Amino acid sequence: MTDATTDAAELRSRTRKLLAEHPPATTGRTEFLTARFDAGLAWVHYPAGLGGLDAPRALQAVVDAELAAADAPDNDPRRIGIGLGMAAPTILRYGTRAQQERFLRPLWVGEEVWCQLFSEPGAGSDLAALSTRAVRENAAAGAAPDSGDWIVNGQKVWTSSAHLARWAILIARTDPGLPKHQGISYFLCDMTAPGVEVRPLRQITGEAEFNEVFLTDVRIPDAHRLGAIGEGWKVAQTTLMNERVSIGGARLPREGGMIGPVSATWRERPELRTHDLHQRLLTLWVEAEVARLTGERLRQQLVAGQPGPEGSGMKLAFARLNQEISGLEVELLGEEGLLYSDWTLRRPELVDFTGRDAGYRYLRSKGNSIEGGTSEILLNIVAERVLGLPSEPRNDKDVPWKDLTR
Repeated sequence: MTDATTDAAELRSRTRKLLAEHPPATTGRTEFLTARFDAGLAWVHYPAGLGGLDAPRALQAVVDAELAAADAPDNDPRRIGIGLGMAAPTILRYGTRAQQERFLRPLWVGEEVWCQLFSEPGAGSDLAALSTRAVRENAAAGAAPDSGDWIVNGQKVWTSSAHLARWAILIARTDPGLPKHQGISYFLCDMTAPGVEVRPLRQITGEAEFNEVFLTDVRIPDAHRLGAIGEGWKVAQTTLMNERVSIGGARLPREGGMIGPVSATWRERPELRTHDLHQRLLTLWVEAEVARLTGERLRQQLVAGQPGPEGSGMKLAFARLNQEISGLEVELLGEEGLLYSDWTLRRPELVDFTGRDAGYRYLRSKGNSIEGGTSEILLNIVAERVLGLPSEPRNDKDVPWKDLTR
């Protein structure tokens, strides 16, 4: 591979070879996805041997187009989005080669679902205030403090897909004597380990898409620590920035996402139209298309695993647009838009912002400005890190966590 043209041709050839050796019509989904990963066609910008070919990220579209034309199976970000968009780029950047080889393939294929153990009842927007503790086993027994497994105790909340997850990305406090941002470490937690308890949290839609997770003497091998001890906040920033890109800049076709259903209703039911709603729909359609194209540009500019604060702006736009569009849809449908088909308690296997009916979309979109970083926090990030405005005064940055008022 020497230039963009050669790269594209080589990727097209590799993809056709994959399809010839593993015909989608006769190959099982998991088998095909595993073969695709091993061929380096999962995410072409990842390193060779880890599902990629060290190719430019933009060339993933060449592979995707060939596979789509052949009706080949793909993984489902609605089910494994946390693994794809958050765990994988963090493991790629900070993981050892052994960790990368162990976790990336089953993550991408969808054999192992991931969740995120970050937020706590007392540490939401101020995530660095978290109190879940991880203590080295030997240190607790009075032996050498730098050896042994970690013993974790605490509570996490708002954990999407914890009821399905095999693994979790977890941040915990390992040194309460340091300021809150410095005494945190990052771990990969086995959700089937003794001491992990998952309880459903029913939300406004009636579903229990979220969970609270209780950790009681959960043992985590030091081999499942990601990054250096005490550098968990730095590692977590990679996760959070990727999360905002994966939510706000998800790959969509034209009229994908929330704008699709309301546009379809407008076309199919002319009796609902009014001049005022027409103007609002046109405005939101244009804004949704601008956001979609901006997200595509942002993904193409990313260095693997290292997005910048610009993703916070995309996440802000995503939340605002979803809420305005879903509100317009309910208003367009009138009394029909107030109906809600099913409020039974369910624990869904997919995170789907646009599924079911207009009432569901309206209610579910209310969480878009909270999950993945509240809009208020993201506005601060854009102000400080994109626009270069002065940061808000802070009097707790240099105080040991154990001395903070809680």
